[in-house]
Amino acid sequence: MKEKLKFKGPMKQFMRWPLYLSLLLVVINVVIYMVDVKAGIFVTFGLVIYIVSAIGISLYHRPMILNDLIAFANQYDVLEKRMLEDLALPYAIMDTNGKMIWSNKIFSQLTGKDQFYKKHVSNIFPEITLDKLPIPEEQEITELSTQLGDRIYRVSMQLVTMKDVVNDAKILENVDSEFSLIAMYLYDETELKEYIQKNEDDKLVVALAYLDNYEEALESVEEVRRSLLIALIDRKITKYFSNFDGLVRKLEKDKYFLIMRQSSLEALKEQRFHILDEVKTVNIGNEMAVTLSIGIGLNAASYLQDYEYSRIAIEMALGRGGDQVVIKNGNSITYFGGKAQQMEKTTRVKARVKAQALKEFMSTKDRVVVMGHKITDVDALGAAIGIYRAGKTLGKPVHIVVNDPTTSIRPLMAGFTNNPDYEPSMFVESSQAKELVDNNTVVVVVDTNKPSYTECQELLYLTKTIVVMDHHRRGSEVIQNAVLSYVEPYASSTCEMVAEILQYFSDDLRLRNLEADCLYAGIVIDTNNFTTRSGVRTFEAAAFLRRSGADITRVRKLLRDNIDSYKARAEAVRTAQIYKGCFAIAKCPSEGLESPTVVGAQAANELLNIAGVKASFVLTTYNHEVYISARAIDEINVQVMMEKMGGGGHLNIAGAQVKATVEETEQMLKDIIDQLYQEGELDQ
Repeated sequence: MKEKLKFKGPMKQFMRWPLYLSLLLVVINVVIYMVDVKAGIFVTFGLVIYIVSAIGISLYHRPMILNDLIAFANQYDVLEKRMLEDLALPYAIMDTNGKMIWSNKIFSQLTGKDQFYKKHVSNIFPEITLDKLPIPEEQEITELSTQLGDRIYRVSMQLVTMKDVVNDAKILENVDSEFSLIAMYLYDETELKEYIQKNEDDKLVVALAYLDNYEEALESVEEVRRSLLIALIDRKITKYFSNFDGLVRKLEKDKYFLIMRQSSLEALKEQRFHILDEVKTVNIGNEMAVTLSIGIGLNAASYLQDYEYSRIAIEMALGRGGDQVVIKNGNSITYFGGKAQQMEKTTRVKARVKAQALKEFMSTKDRVVVMGHKITDVDALGAAIGIYRAGKTLGKPVHIVVNDPTTSIRPLMAGFTNNPDYEPSMFVESSQAKELVDNNTVVVVVDTNKPSYTECQELLYLTKTIVVMDHHRRGSEVIQNAVLSYVEPYASSTCEMVAEILQYFSDDLRLRNLEADCLYAGIVIDTNNFTTRSGVRTFEAAAFLRRSGADITRVRKLLRDNIDSYKARAEAVRTAQIYKGCFAIAKCPSEGLESPTVVGAQAANELLNIAGVKASFVLTTYNHEVYISARAIDEINVQVMMEKMGGGGHLNIAGAQVKATVEETEQMLKDIIDQLYQEGELDQ
């Protein structure tokens, strides 16, 4: 027989209130009997009538109340379901694998799918793959953005564990705790995204534009036409940026201040800053084309900081050789252009000023320590030898940091070791240098401006007097707090720069033959026997070194290779492949070679002698890393390509170190070449 429906919980207690009140009346009746019996009898009669009436009314209305409650519960369930189905918020349910189970009307209307669509959610939203779904005990809610038609939605997916829900309903028992469903909600954020994008587009961007070779260009044109040249350049720059809703104000004769919206900057990026090429087209008889450098700063905490970013960016653009755009967006730096070789300065005033400044710093300190880059090459050693002679002229102890001499510099170093004219402590290792350096020491860094590339980076933090002399273009990583920084990308080598400085350093300075040989050898190596990046000042420096006792024959004999290195270089050239018709990519064998990276660089130079080759890349495995030597003649900017791989260098001489296999590195290189073709940086 069916068990009757009964109330429970608060409802049960509420329905029994007449019984509880009857007990109270019985107690009152007993008290009345103790006071007056007749009154007690009268109250008893009334109490009986009350109890009988209460029981009768309760029994009569109980079925009606139960029926009404059941009807209300049924209507409430229908109402709740209808509210969920008609909810203005798109809502759907799917299993943990992403298979759709049910959706409400608005979700169905938006997606054009039936409410009981049973396929995977990725058929509606391709962005929602299996790995984007919430995972039990790891992430119970995941969110992502997606686009449906012309609307943008934020998809929120919440994991709902069904164990508690089912058990509370008392329908099933022992439900697995892993039995779950995913509730998915769609929030329309189209307007919000539009306002966010508008806010981003309207952000202020500050820029500084400098004409790189203003004075030189004016000197190459007739005096009566100089004002016309200036006017044409001003008009072209102003008109160009006005087309992008930018404001241009001239600060000095060759400097401009620019402000624009961030949306304008994005448009300029798409055009790859065509203004760099347009300025070069201004020609009214001037022999030298005018080039432009732009430094842009954005997304700083204040407008003043944006300006500071632009100032840092323009310094980097000029330090990298000019004719390019550098964008500093917070901590990230982006480069555009930089295809032209920087023009050589005809004046040596800067070299004289730097020489006097170097002399002052050396004179006030007790000791000089010189270091180049890791895997010291001939240019770094030659420049260090030049600084050594400058320090010795002032009577200071000088030490050169060389950790692991390569085969290319050992013949040069052999002339100084065991030589009575030079102290045994001339060359030291990093461990010895750390003991020597203090606040009374000048640390001179040559042939690199990146702290991580130096022979001993710790030395940079042991003294406050740091001098940097380099001919490589600056990157985003630079040596901080240098008291003297002489970085000239137009110079062929650091040895050329040091040779110029030595001419103005002191009247008492006299280079010895062996020292002159080292400086001359550095120039010969970096210019590939004066065939690459050699300017007027390169030959002037070479002439000074010849007068100081450098012997061409002696240098040539010092730079000769052994048979194994020669064979390895020939093998790299023999096995080179031509990619895209003009890029030579080769792998240099490193087995049995003491300095395989040097051989790789020589092979890269050799590959440029092949007709049709615009750039060469030689990959060499050394110390569990792949060293890339990149070379070009004039059409390709290999520095930009190497920067994408974490390296750097010059427009036509660059390199990088990659922690990967040779095959992976080769593929990375090919991907970069393909990317530059797609971006229009390389001609098809």
